[in-house]
Amino acid sequence: MTAGVQSFDIHANGLRFAVRAAGEGPLVLCLHGFPDSAHTFDDLLPRLAAEGYRAVAPFLRGYAPTAAPRDGDCRVPTLARDVLGLADALGARRFSLVGHDWGSVVALTTAAMAPSRVDRVVAAAVPPLRWFLANMRPAQILRSWYIGYFQLPGWPETHLGLSDGRFIEWIWRRWAPDWDFTEADIAPVRAALATRAARRAVLGYYRGLPGALLSLRRASRRGWLIAPPRQSTLCIYGEHDGCIGPEMWRGVTGADCRVAGLDAGHFMHRKQPEAFAGMVTDFLSEGGMNAALRSGRQADARQLA
Repeated sequence: MTAGVQSFDIHANGLRFAVRAAGEGPLVLCLHGFPDSAHTFDDLLPRLAAEGYRAVAPFLRGYAPTAAPRDGDCRVPTLARDVLGLADALGARRFSLVGHDWGSVVALTTAAMAPSRVDRVVAAAVPPLRWFLANMRPAQILRSWYIGYFQLPGWPETHLGLSDGRFIEWIWRRWAPDWDFTEADIAPVRAALATRAARRAVLGYYRGLPGALLSLRRASRRGWLIAPPRQSTLCIYGEHDGCIGPEMWRGVTGADCRVAGLDAGHFMHRKQPEAFAGMVTDFLSEGGMNAALRSGRQADARQLA
């Protein structure tokens, strides 16, 4: 186990979530993507804890050991409500978010759904959907072939489970060609997707997305998905990402939105953990709510001393 990182369960939004956590202070929820697990933030959690935050990385809905929903609901608004429920269970009215891949989509949707509760957002690997859709070109359509494939019934669940998770390894190598990951890196992901129920739930993220974007009857939900960031937002992309091309980040703007690249592929937080953590902690330390709470806590510590 990573030093200082604890594992425990939380009940939120009708599900039992397994989480990894470190530190005390203002809450930062770290949301992983696909195909991944909460262990992807094992380098970041202690760094956030050392900076005075309570850093919590849940295994998202369906990723074992978090429960798979019996009703199969893995739509993005439901995932965002999971985040709000986790914050409630952790006793945080306001919090910041760090999201990677699908975690980025969920973080941005949560921020749009409950803007008064989210202080700052780090969106890594997947840009806000408004600009992702606006920048869609043939090259990215080819990179995103798997989204269409995952709409098929049955076979993708089987494919993800074949040959002890070698399809997962193949995805990682295509998306992050310059990252020499190890079996220890990928083993938690194999475990998170070991059952068919887990794979079905995780693929439900993709299967629910087209309807959420296209349905005219869910205007508010669609608005959450494509709303420009209202909070201070740091977008981080990999300059050699084989999943989302760097050109997909052109034109990303917002009230206070900045974009930065790292010399890495899709899993830039794993390939460049120190650089990624430095960018995240520097960005969060600028936040009014986080800075005030941390300053107050440090002042209390000085008085006690």
